[in-house]
Amino acid sequence: MARKYWLTGASNGLGAALAEAILQAGGQLAVSSRVAPSCETLSQQFPGQVLMVPGNLTDSQTVREIGQRLAQEWGALDTVIINAGTAEYVAGQPTDSTLIEHIIRSNLLAASFCIETARPLLHQGAEPHLVGITSPVTYLRPSQAEGDGNAMRQVFESVRADLASKGIDLTLVIPGFGNSATGVDEDFSVLARWTAETAASHILTQLEERPHEMALPAASMTKLWPLPSSSDPTQGDIAACQKAGQSPIKGQP
Repeated sequence: MARKYWLTGASNGLGAALAEAILQAGGQLAVSSRVAPSCETLSQQFPGQVLMVPGNLTDSQTVREIGQRLAQEWGALDTVIINAGTAEYVAGQPTDSTLIEHIIRSNLLAASFCIETARPLLHQGAEPHLVGITSPVTYLRPSQAEGDGNAMRQVFESVRADLASKGIDLTLVIPGFGNSATGVDEDFSVLARWTAETAASHILTQLEERPHEMALPAASMTKLWPLPSSSDPTQGDIAACQKAGQSPIKGQP
């Protein structure tokens, strides 16, 4: 029987590549994205394999409704990959409270809502597995970006023991340069050739071993979580997305 996946942040970059790889392997995939056309395209390419559950994952009621839809349609989930979040490529620039709130809601709160919704469905799944793709970027000063990454880790680590007691494995995917502590050590020339597709293949292959953590090499984060095009890659994209009420992604929530 095909595994049932729920993937968030599936509209572009790494999320879109993961979605296609899962479907090509024969999986049943529930896809969450604010961008409905991307979900519809997948449904057309892989008829009968795709369940579209789009929505704003920063809204707790929306996430609960997605969970209800998944329960009604499938009754269980085998693998949940939480990739949705915001990627603000803004290093060392003044930042107001609106952007900070946007980051917290898009990354920390959305992940928490999805974990809460996924847990009972995973408990009913076959060899259940929760996968969290953590924050990859420098939002503000390096110390603040590190804090955000640590907060994302804590969101997942806080439920690891309880998940394990219910037979649910948890893997954290750590984006960035090769990390010898997690088993990847590559030079820049190799990292520069990594694309969303090679990263997706790396993730799905490594997930078969169910590691606690997995390094996700990349020389350029924008290959994995592309921002909208703009003449000013650090200010214009973010301002436009905020004005539209959207997140420049790491997979739109």
